[in-house]
Amino acid sequence: MSACKPLRVSIVLPTYNERGNIEALLRQLLTLQGRFDLELLVVDDDSTDGTGELVRQLAREHPQLRLIRRIGRSGLASAIKEGLLDATGDVAVVMDSDGQHEPVSVLQAISTLQGEALDLVIGSRFHPEAQIHGLSERRETGSNWANASARFSLPGRYRDLSDYMSGFFALKLDPLLPLIRAVDVNGFKFLYELLAISRGRLRVTEVPLQFQARSYGSSKLDLAIFWDFLISILHSLSLRLLPRRAISFALVGASGVAVQLLTTQLLMALAGLTFGQALPVAVMAAASSNYLINNALTFRFQRLTGLALVKGLLKFLLVASLPVLANVGLASAYYSFVARDTLWAQLAGILVVFVWNYAASSRFVWNTP
Repeated sequence: MSACKPLRVSIVLPTYNERGNIEALLRQLLTLQGRFDLELLVVDDDSTDGTGELVRQLAREHPQLRLIRRIGRSGLASAIKEGLLDATGDVAVVMDSDGQHEPVSVLQAISTLQGEALDLVIGSRFHPEAQIHGLSERRETGSNWANASARFSLPGRYRDLSDYMSGFFALKLDPLLPLIRAVDVNGFKFLYELLAISRGRLRVTEVPLQFQARSYGSSKLDLAIFWDFLISILHSLSLRLLPRRAISFALVGASGVAVQLLTTQLLMALAGLTFGQALPVAVMAAASSNYLINNALTFRFQRLTGLALVKGLLKFLLVASLPVLANVGLASAYYSFVARDTLWAQLAGILVVFVWNYAASSRFVWNTP
């Protein structure tokens, strides 16, 4: 950039219920406007604690600040993607809004990005020079395990990186826009997905983070986040040929297999039912279990609650009724005419229903293509 035209830098800050942290962070970042042509984009997932209202008030005082309020859309990866696609900078920086990433790291990341002709600079919590003050022993262990798994599933060029799960990174916006547009927002971490689809073509390095403790609020890490990570790893190992949602649906279906087999055996052993009597009940129990788990994990961004959850279950059972009959019929026929083996009889029936349940329930229960 010429001396008369400062580098335009867009900083993307995804938020959900960060009212206690966001103002102090924004005021620190605003001090960078003396160095850069600065743009701050807060992408808020309709926070319930007033985060959006606070940022809106601050934006009236500071024209460098923009609020993108998302209604009916949620998720960290999709918030980052939306912010990057709306950004107008030459360089974009993504960082957490909880105060755990220090604003001084922005200067180091941008300096490294510009000085070494790179595409991407990652702020690493596990760099040899990094310091971690805000990560519990449990979360640090989990992050180390996640990074080891990610290293195995990513292109070899990225094997020397140490923090594939980082929420802090800087990139040159224009050349990376095609990749940003292609990132699957249902993925576990935006950075991991970006590295996975780049197929090793990006010039990347890391800078150390001074990772701070949260001042307010708590981590958003939960079972759904772990589930996303597992699906992302399997998606990458399948060479991204299998749809993420199909992988998730299949894993949930595997749990349904266990529910069906266990229910069948319990009904036969404890209630004295025959295989033919126990099987329909077990199939319905497995279908209901699959529905509830898929609602909580696979389709959580379209998650049904309250009365809609009950109506969704009835729809799901209706959609599944045809393959349920096929499941029961095929399993019973296998048991009667092929082999009196309850395990293989049920597996033969279960195999028939998977594709139908996935395609039909996606469309008619959760209204997704």
